[in-house]
Amino acid sequence: MSHSRYDVVVAGGGHNGLVAAAYLAGAGRRVLVLERLDHVGGLAVSTVAFPGVDARLSRYSYLVSLLPAKIVKDLGVGVELRRRRFASYTPAGDTGLLVDGEDEARTAASFAAVTGGTKDHEAWRRFYAMTAEVARRVAPTLLEPLVDRMALRRLVGAEAWRDLFERPIGEVVAERFDDDTVRGVVLTDALIGTFADPSTDLLANRCFLYHVIGDGTGDWNVPVGGMGAVTDALADAARRAGAEIRCGAEVLAIDPSGEVTFRDSGGHEHAVSGGHVLAALPPAMLARLTGETPERPEGSQLKINMVVSRLPRLRDASVDPAEAFSGTFHVNEGAERLAAARAQAAAGRIPDLPPAEMYCHSLTDPSILGPALRRSGAHTMTLFGLHMPARLFTGDGAGAGAGAREDALRRTLASVDAVLAEPIEDCLLRAPSGEPCLEVRTPLDLEHEAGLPGGHIFHRDLSWPFAESQEDGPWGVETRHERILLCGAGARRGGGVSGIPGHNAAMAVLFSSTSHGARIP
Repeated sequence: MSHSRYDVVVAGGGHNGLVAAAYLAGAGRRVLVLERLDHVGGLAVSTVAFPGVDARLSRYSYLVSLLPAKIVKDLGVGVELRRRRFASYTPAGDTGLLVDGEDEARTAASFAAVTGGTKDHEAWRRFYAMTAEVARRVAPTLLEPLVDRMALRRLVGAEAWRDLFERPIGEVVAERFDDDTVRGVVLTDALIGTFADPSTDLLANRCFLYHVIGDGTGDWNVPVGGMGAVTDALADAARRAGAEIRCGAEVLAIDPSGEVTFRDSGGHEHAVSGGHVLAALPPAMLARLTGETPERPEGSQLKINMVVSRLPRLRDASVDPAEAFSGTFHVNEGAERLAAARAQAAAGRIPDLPPAEMYCHSLTDPSILGPALRRSGAHTMTLFGLHMPARLFTGDGAGAGAGAREDALRRTLASVDAVLAEPIEDCLLRAPSGEPCLEVRTPLDLEHEAGLPGGHIFHRDLSWPFAESQEDGPWGVETRHERILLCGAGARRGGGVSGIPGHNAAMAVLFSSTSHGARIP
């Protein structure tokens, strides 16, 4: 078995691992990145999912909010992120709630049509003015050493602290808004990938917080070229800085001494040593690699990727489908429907009318479509279903098992049809094989394909962006082993496509007492 020594070995070539590698190599460290798959990118990749259909789908993660402009600038990452004009559209009977980021009067008129008055629109403006201020204040701290609870409380102010950090977000939303549709639109950001009751569980608050503070604005932007363009640019930045990236290298074990054993694509085992080992992996996977007992997180989502030959028609003739689907299109996500679906899933049942949200990447970024497909009027369509915990697909719950995946798909498509003017399946493009362009991914699929324990897209439940104990360490990436740092979404201030844990792990190395001659870009 060959043996080499590096300053830093990064286990995992997802976006966070690449960010860390670029920073550290740029600071003069000898860095090796080991990636199990034959390509880098982790869940932030673009894929031709349907043979013969020239569309590059962002197969897993699909939008960018948390990635700080500072990281993009520091690393010279050449990626374009486009802002979406329309934040969301929510069907409500034969009308709908349209949030137009460039026409406040139109948004107000839409609120009035759905709610019958002006109260909820005024409450909406006050609430999101508050979250915008929290975003502006908190986002810069995510790239700095952790502050404690009291310091962050002083930073955000008493009202925001009470309503976003201390009281259940469901309680706050019920108090501030009267209309069920409006309440549901707000609450969805507290439930993405998170199985929680927002009326009682502060986990929903943590999820909500990360969805509204992205880079100080909370905007959810479209990466031109798809998510793969983001991680390709990060990989280029790491290589330019001098990092060595090996794909087809499956990490088998990590020793607290810094030794990493991996197997190459030819089946040969190798050992390398690092002054530090950065685990751009779920904490449960790191525990297995270090011989410890792993936790068992549980993801909660259903991802459906589609290519449609045309955009589906809406019941609301006043809204262009291109407007409705270029933002977040909410499907049966009123507050009461969200609560009913959560209760059914908690009882081990696929929800009768699953809540979901859809969005069309190619309306904002047509570059992901081939020229002929673009001319034909075809589009990509991404659906993200809520309240679909992994337990529904393991065979443990009532009605779960082999047919759960198909049942979840069938019920989710029926839920979509219930808010459209025509069945979504009538709009699906067919591949040259004759098969409809539709693929579905459950939490178990993500576990098997991407190595995410329990299919948890955040690697584990999100944490508060402040230190809760001394064990959190100065950067929120530290582990019980001095040489091993978390570098993925499971770190404190992790989750989403952000690069923040990668940056913070790199800073922890560069500022550590064992670091030699730190040169920080």
